[in-house]
Amino acid sequence: MNRLSKAASRLPVYAVGRLAGIKQRLKAEGRDLIDLGAGDADLAIAVETLAQAARDPAMSRYAFQVGLPRFRQSIASYMHRRFGVTVHPDTEVLPLLGSKEGLAHLPMAILNHHDVAIVPEPGYPAYIGGTLMAHADAEIYPLRADHGYLVDPEQLPAERLAKTRLVFLNYPNNPTTAVVGLDYLERMVALARRHNFLIAYDNPYCDLTFDGYVAPSILEVPGAAEVAVEFHSLSKSFSMTGWRAAWAVGNAEVLDALKTVKGYMDTGMFLALQAACAATLDQAETLVTSTVATFRERRDAGVTALASIGVRVEPPKGTMYLWVPLPAGINDAAFAERCLEDEALVVLAGSVFGASGAGFVRLALTVSPDRLRESVARMGRVLERMR
Repeated sequence: MNRLSKAASRLPVYAVGRLAGIKQRLKAEGRDLIDLGAGDADLAIAVETLAQAARDPAMSRYAFQVGLPRFRQSIASYMHRRFGVTVHPDTEVLPLLGSKEGLAHLPMAILNHHDVAIVPEPGYPAYIGGTLMAHADAEIYPLRADHGYLVDPEQLPAERLAKTRLVFLNYPNNPTTAVVGLDYLERMVALARRHNFLIAYDNPYCDLTFDGYVAPSILEVPGAAEVAVEFHSLSKSFSMTGWRAAWAVGNAEVLDALKTVKGYMDTGMFLALQAACAATLDQAETLVTSTVATFRERRDAGVTALASIGVRVEPPKGTMYLWVPLPAGINDAAFAERCLEDEALVVLAGSVFGASGAGFVRLALTVSPDRLRESVARMGRVLERMR
């Protein structure tokens, strides 16, 4: 008997989760596993702050969605310092159990059956997952290198654009590493007003930028809070992936609807964690400096190593990834499988982010430069065997 709902049956396989068992097996076999799969940064920062807060018995109570006022105030302060954006900590800030959770629940808060959400591909699987679970329609928007990996809703057929109620945007982009300027976001805000859709701006890599590029917030655009909600995370910039700590800011009405949905799904973030997050955000600019320097060193080591095996990658200006084109005729899924089984190397096939990612692999810069060089050497051996 098929006990899955129609919505659950429509969900694609979540490939990153499937890898966990394989990685466990390889480690049990004594293999020298190098994991460049998940964007799981390794530079722990806030451990002692959390430990101190956890000793306070008051921090073990229910947080509910209101959470810790100090955390919401720290978010508002960070947004003002970093972007010059003013948000009200009580009505325009919502703590999340990781930005993935908020992005997946958002469609349930604002979409009706057969409303359209524009989902960029390749892209973060939470976008399509949340859309399908809301019984809405996912309009897959292929991202193309020759168009700068930009989403342009006006390229859709008029009848689909008329039904569009939500557009997911993510820059600096996972997995393509593409970046945008404020001029692109200004155009998107104007389109959202004209066509009456909401923008979910996924911005977890805004502080992991290089070579003078500074990532903007969509809320820097005048009037953007009328048509946009922005998602941030402490996972990437502050190496807190497993902590599940994030927030959304922007349109107060939308955040209130999301808060209502979340009220039936969770009871809020651990209060001690919120205290640790607040302390982290209060010194974000200082803390992120060394993180950026580390990822820049790893980026450069990876790009140079790839060039040595004949694979050219333009150094990305943002994120913690390399988006690597494979030689013609090399299937990305088969390549990733061979890397895993033959070389105990985890890389993500581009096609796990959607069919538009075929022909690429994504490397997460989550190991040292020496281990990255070793990883690329293993990739080179696989390429030689597959040619």
